[in-house]
Amino acid sequence: MATGNILIADDDTAIRTVLSQALSRAGYDVRATGTAATLWRWVQSGDGDLVITDVVMPDENAFELLPKMKKLRPELPIIVMSAQNTFMTAIKASERGAYDYLPKPFDLRELVSIVGRAMSEPKNRVKVERNEELEGMPLVGRSPAMQEIYRSLARLMQTDLTVMISGESGTGKELVARALHDYGKRKKGPFVAINMAAIPRDLIESELFGHEKGAFTGANQRSAGRFEQAEGGTLFLDEIGDMPMEAQTRLLRVLQQSEYTTVGGRMPIKTNVRIIAATNKDLAVLIQQGLFREDLFFRLNVVPLRLPPLRERVEDIGDLAQHFFAQAASEGLPLKHIEPEALDRMKRYRWPGNIRELENLTRRLAALYPQEAVTGQLIDIELASNGPSLAQGHAASVAGVRQHDQSDRGPGLAAAMERHLAELFRGHGDSLPPPGLYHRILRELEYPLISAALAATRGNQIKAAELLGLNRNTLRKKVRDLDIRLMRSPR
Repeated sequence: MATGNILIADDDTAIRTVLSQALSRAGYDVRATGTAATLWRWVQSGDGDLVITDVVMPDENAFELLPKMKKLRPELPIIVMSAQNTFMTAIKASERGAYDYLPKPFDLRELVSIVGRAMSEPKNRVKVERNEELEGMPLVGRSPAMQEIYRSLARLMQTDLTVMISGESGTGKELVARALHDYGKRKKGPFVAINMAAIPRDLIESELFGHEKGAFTGANQRSAGRFEQAEGGTLFLDEIGDMPMEAQTRLLRVLQQSEYTTVGGRMPIKTNVRIIAATNKDLAVLIQQGLFREDLFFRLNVVPLRLPPLRERVEDIGDLAQHFFAQAASEGLPLKHIEPEALDRMKRYRWPGNIRELENLTRRLAALYPQEAVTGQLIDIELASNGPSLAQGHAASVAGVRQHDQSDRGPGLAAAMERHLAELFRGHGDSLPPPGLYHRILRELEYPLISAALAATRGNQIKAAELLGLNRNTLRKKVRDLDIRLMRSPR
């Protein structure tokens, strides 16, 4: 039977009662209060072997009280609960010295298990503090799936453990890697990212480890590799499944011995970097196919972290969309809000491109439509051409929009254009529209197409021209002729 004294602070009577009963049945002595002042008085008196406290209390925020409790009694485990289930809540709890953080509503059995683990551990936990204010919101979402991610990240922040992030394309793997760096013990060092799939296979070793002058044809001078650039910080190895076997062998040596040699070099170079890897592939399958080293996998997979696809966290879509709309507004685009019907449509969509697809959608909506409210009809228009990815309910709603016109010859843009032209000719009765129809229609198509490409590339004309398959000068002329307003490119 467990023993020890637990102090509970929560202004919700029902939560205090449920926790008190569960912990009492587990064998603990429990004292509960609805105010931070009473909790602080108990802690000052030396009472309690563990504290469970809500963040928002009627007289004081627990994040203000927590540092005082840890300063007075560093060995006291404190479990923080909160209904404000954001990434920053988890990080604040960790950085102010909390033993653990639980989002509300929580699993009672899990809490009792955490209490048992905390009570059985040696009372020598190290206090962690920050010297600067937290700012920004690197990750967005309050779903249970994201709460698990936040809690894992909070535990990993002050470690150097190697992390393997898995997840489909567009789920935010690099954002998570950056959060681990920006809020971790290496935040003052560089964050260097390299995408294995974007580099020619014969250049990956040079990119990673650098090369000496004369190491190969074209090596006219010494070049620093990503390991050297990331010294003292974090190296993010994206799409690690695309790394060729030769480079895998050299990377394994670095992980085993913390040293490497440049291409063409002879002297080993010591390295001090934290490795975070990411993949959208099943590495177990690659290992079976002989395309990935099993020993390297185990070196990288010290802490596995799976990011859920957007379809598994649809409750976050509203927060994510408003976050992206706010970003677009900060770049000069109109601020939008989503109507409930539109949000319902978005939640029923499959999102094969995940968060990246959602961000692109919000930018198109911000750039192409003048109305402030995003309606269900707008969402239907934007997602109609993605038929195979629509959830069954959403496909039905799209079919309902189209049922009035059985002459559609295809989904999406072609069908919408055909209806537009039919209405145009009907609007002139027995007469024909004015001459120049071809160029007017092209202009109507070019304006939203180019605007969408510029919005998707955040105003980068080089990338937009590449996306559209146009020469950059041609794009620049069309932007000028069509009088398209350019958003300010983020620095």
